[in-house]
Amino acid sequence: MPHYYSLGSIPHKRHTQFRKPDGSLYSEQLFSTEGFSSNSSLLYHLHPPTKIIKAGDPIDVSPKAATENILKHRSFKGFHIAPEVDYLKSRKTVLFNNDVQLTLAAPTKGLTDEVFYKNADADELLFIHEGTGTLYTQYGQLSFGYGDYVVIPRGTIYQVNFDTPDNRLFIIESFSPVVFPKRYLSKNGQLLENSPYCERDLRKPQNLQTIDRKGEFLLQIKKKGFLYPIWYGTHPFDVIGWDGCEYPYILSIHDFEPITGRVHQPPPVHQTFDARNFVICSFVPRLFDYHPLSVPAPYNHSNIDSDEVLYYVDGDFMSRKHVERGMITLHPAGIPHGPHPGTVEKSIGAKETKELAVMVDTFHPLKLTNDAIAVEDDSYIISWIE
Repeated sequence: MPHYYSLGSIPHKRHTQFRKPDGSLYSEQLFSTEGFSSNSSLLYHLHPPTKIIKAGDPIDVSPKAATENILKHRSFKGFHIAPEVDYLKSRKTVLFNNDVQLTLAAPTKGLTDEVFYKNADADELLFIHEGTGTLYTQYGQLSFGYGDYVVIPRGTIYQVNFDTPDNRLFIIESFSPVVFPKRYLSKNGQLLENSPYCERDLRKPQNLQTIDRKGEFLLQIKKKGFLYPIWYGTHPFDVIGWDGCEYPYILSIHDFEPITGRVHQPPPVHQTFDARNFVICSFVPRLFDYHPLSVPAPYNHSNIDSDEVLYYVDGDFMSRKHVERGMITLHPAGIPHGPHPGTVEKSIGAKETKELAVMVDTFHPLKLTNDAIAVEDDSYIISWIE
C-alpha cells in the first residue's frame, strides 16, 4: 500500500547478521499479509517473537445473523450503541458477510499496558468519529483524531489509548487487503495526479520505542471468529528497527479532495479504498454541479448488484431527511432507492454541501446482527412516502 518506509536501526543488507552491542544477534521477522508474494516489512527484535509461555481457551466472537430478511431498507442509530470500558468488548458488529464486517464501538478506555490485540484474519480500518488518542504498534506510534481512517494490516499487534472517555468509532474489517483503487495508481504504484489524495496525505508511524521487558504479555488474537488469549514472555514492542511497505498508516477524510463536474457525478468518484467484493467511499464538503440546469440531489438508482451502506458523520445531507450523527442506512441490492420526497426540488440552486459520510458498497448481501436490530429505526422503510 504505502511506499517504502523505515524507522530505527536496520542492517545494510536484509537476511544478514545484525548484532546487538553484546555481540548476540537481533531476531529478524518478515511481516507480510499475503505470503511471500506481496508487500512486506522486515522487523528486527531484541528477542525472538515466538516465545509463547501459555495459552487460554478461545472465546466465540463471531457475528450471528439475527434475521434472514435482507431485502429491506434499514436505518440504525449508531450513537445508541452503549459505551463500554473495554476496547475489545465495545466493538459491536452490526452488518457482515464473508468479505467484510462493519462494527460500531464506543470505548471509554483503550487496552492496558500488558494487553495487546491482533486481528489475524482481517485488515482493520478504524474511522474515528469522536475522540483522540494514539495507536501503539511494533512499527511506532500514530496519533489519531476526528475524521481519521486508521488502516491496520492484518496481523499487526497493537494497543490503542484514548485521551478522553467519549469515543465513537466506525470499524471496517476486511478479509482481503485494503488497497488504493488501481485507477489512482501509476504502473509503478505512485498515486497519480487524478487521485483525490496523494502520498503527502498519508501519516506514517513515528516515535519508535524499543521496550526490553520480560513478564507475561497477553495477546488477544482474533482468528476465524474466535478470540484466542495467548501470553508471551517478552514485550511485543521490542523492535529496534524495521523497513518495508507493509505497516499501519492514517489518511484523514478531511484530506480527500472531491471530484466534481457540471452535472451530478456517480458514486465511484468518491471511492477512497478498494478491497475484494466491496469499496469504501468518502463524501466530503464540496461544490455542487455547475451546469445551469443541474440537479444536485442524486438521481434514483437501482441497487441490483450491491448493498449500499452509508455512515453519516456530520453536516447537512440534501438527499435525506432526519439525519443524525452516527446514523447508518442500508439500501440492499434488489430495491431502487434515491432522495427523500421534496429534497430534489429543494436541492436546485444550492451551491455546495457540507456533508461528511463514509460509504461501504458490498457486492454480496449483508446480514444483520441483534446489535443492529437493537438500534434500528423501524420507520425508515416508509420514509419515501410523500
